[in-house]
Amino acid sequence: MSGFDNLNTDFYQTSYSIDDQSQQTYDYGGSGGPYSKQYAGYDYSHQGRFVPPDMMQPQQPYTGQIFQPTQAYTPTTPQPFYGNNFEDEPPLLEELGINFDHIWQKTLTVLHPLKVADGSIMNETDLAGPMVFCLAFGATLLLAGKIQFGYVYGISAIGCLGMFCLLNLMSMTGVSFGCVASVLGYCLLPMILLSSFAVIFSLQGMTGIILTAGIIGWCSFSASKIFISALAMEGQQLLVAYPCALLYGVFALISVF
Repeated sequence: MSGFDNLNTDFYQTSYSIDDQSQQTYDYGGSGGPYSKQYAGYDYSHQGRFVPPDMMQPQQPYTGQIFQPTQAYTPTTPQPFYGNNFEDEPPLLEELGINFDHIWQKTLTVLHPLKVADGSIMNETDLAGPMVFCLAFGATLLLAGKIQFGYVYGISAIGCLGMFCLLNLMSMTGVSFGCVASVLGYCLLPMILLSSFAVIFSLQGMTGIILTAGIIGWCSFSASKIFISALAMEGQQLLVAYPCALLYGVFALISVF
């Protein structure tokens, strides 16, 4: 065992000293060169280093104030779409999408069943006229002692959804839900006349039945004519008029009974 201890002691003997490490210096580029380092005191010399001019970033003086730093970009002034004065702005009704000229043309198209419908106007999503006609229909029913506003709007929503699905299956171009609601709402105008007659006299006799059948045919014929012209569905007017007649028949039952 004594021989092993002597061997172990001789194995770890060395002439390395920590004091020599603290005083050791490395000079890679010659004495006093830019890459000379003295690890004892961490003295890094960069006096002879060459920096290209394009890598040097000029320092800009700070021109801001306290709590008001300088802006790095110049904000652009938004340009108004219609001009700088109020005279160039469009009317408020035009911005809201309410065009009284188109509303009047659609109303005349419904009141005149034989008039040719303009497909470009009828393809618009205009709900101002239909909302007025629905309110007028409910008001005339109210004058007859029937509070049916909920049924009017509920049946209108279900009917518009059914016609929307049916017309998308039948037409090649397709149609929006707003367009269907607009056309069906405008064609409700003859039904307002029927509910107005119900205020004056009863519609449960033979005269009332004939008048009701004529109003239903009027509404369905006008609606189918508009759908045919707007969706380019020539030769399919009877197929479109049948579901329209079923929808307006429900409104007629509300008016009669």
